[in-house]
Amino acid sequence: MKAFEANFDGLVGPTHNYAGLSFGNVASQNNQDAPSNPREAAKQGLVKMKALHDMGLVQGVLAPQERPDVHTLRRLGLSGSDADVLFQARQQAPAILAACCSASSMWTANAATVSPSADTLDGRVHFTPANLTNKFHRSIEHETTGRILQATFSDDKHFAHHQALPGAEHFGDEGAANHTRFCTEYGEQGVEFFVHGRYAFDSSKPAPQKYPARHTFEAAEAVARLHGLNMGKVVIAQQNPDVIDQGVFHNDVIAVGNRNLLFCHQEAFLNQDEVKKELHKRFGEGFRVTEVPSDKVSVQDAVKTYLFNSQLLALPNGKTLLVIPEECRGNPRVWAYVEELLASDSGIDAVKVFDLKQSMCNGGGPACLRLRVVLNEAEHAAMNQHALMSDQLFATLNGWVDKHYRDRLTEAELADPQLLIESRTALDELTRILNLGAVYQFQR
Repeated sequence: MKAFEANFDGLVGPTHNYAGLSFGNVASQNNQDAPSNPREAAKQGLVKMKALHDMGLVQGVLAPQERPDVHTLRRLGLSGSDADVLFQARQQAPAILAACCSASSMWTANAATVSPSADTLDGRVHFTPANLTNKFHRSIEHETTGRILQATFSDDKHFAHHQALPGAEHFGDEGAANHTRFCTEYGEQGVEFFVHGRYAFDSSKPAPQKYPARHTFEAAEAVARLHGLNMGKVVIAQQNPDVIDQGVFHNDVIAVGNRNLLFCHQEAFLNQDEVKKELHKRFGEGFRVTEVPSDKVSVQDAVKTYLFNSQLLALPNGKTLLVIPEECRGNPRVWAYVEELLASDSGIDAVKVFDLKQSMCNGGGPACLRLRVVLNEAEHAAMNQHALMSDQLFATLNGWVDKHYRDRLTEAELADPQLLIESRTALDELTRILNLGAVYQFQR
């Protein structure tokens, strides 16, 4: 049966803000406390989704988290009315309040790891929400993420949903930001490539010294087992600890892959030559690697421009498209390399540039914004059709954003009870637009 890769982008939430919550994410830290524009952020994301839909790609939408997360604030001992809880949090625990207002769920590359039916033992598409244990503000996402994914892919004949891994650092799981799948055709069994930053049970192994390695080897193994993967078609590699210490907090900041092509930096992986050999061995004939030399694009420029935090897409005409942020065009060294890439036999045929400044300022580029889900025709028909981008949904969601989102938000405004009311009103309406049911805590 014919299969294809769909991209499901996260809608930016009404509380999109720059709180600088993510230690190890240089852009997030550098823009801490700057005013944000939630309306512009949401619309920038929608423009990218619609553009890919118009190219003939299957594009879906995933709903954001409820923020502020009053439920979690109550679990931490704050009480009274919702307004009381927010006031107490502002007075007693402002850092926790900021974490419970995080906009990070927009980066759905961290939402889950997804294995297509062609790779799994039971022939279903498997989803495991990422526990994101390394950052408190993200560790509170996975329950709602799981409900949104189940509402989007609800038919248990075709889809299998797992709980997040145990919420301990030993099983730190950052989802698809550290996972890539290679294949000849999407409907055939592929090679699933998991990347980790450290070994949780063996401190003798290499690990970064400055910034945390968020994803463990043990988490990668566990997800592969949960999904019923053929371990002969799995490669688990370690990210280069040195580049983690330079701000490469996820593998998708230094590498991206699709079909038979891995596009990566020269310094992406520990023992990189061995990793490439293993991928070639597991994939077989036709696998190729386009490796970017450090003397053409430094790790610092890669982090600054998010050249590798890009989408590598197979267009309906068979061409390969690289989707990159505007920041790449603004960097002379990176843009010179992109032009060289297009003029060479790199496996990349075209480049599309998007303005994603609101997301970039918070530390996420095109690849962060999407969760890749390979579907065959039956699975595509069985999923929630209301979550698929169309001309009508694009217009509806833009109108919804105009109606509910502010065009300026500062950290000081996060405790405003009116913001909570606005956010819940917006999300309640969104669940009806996307036909999700009661996925949020305030609806249950």
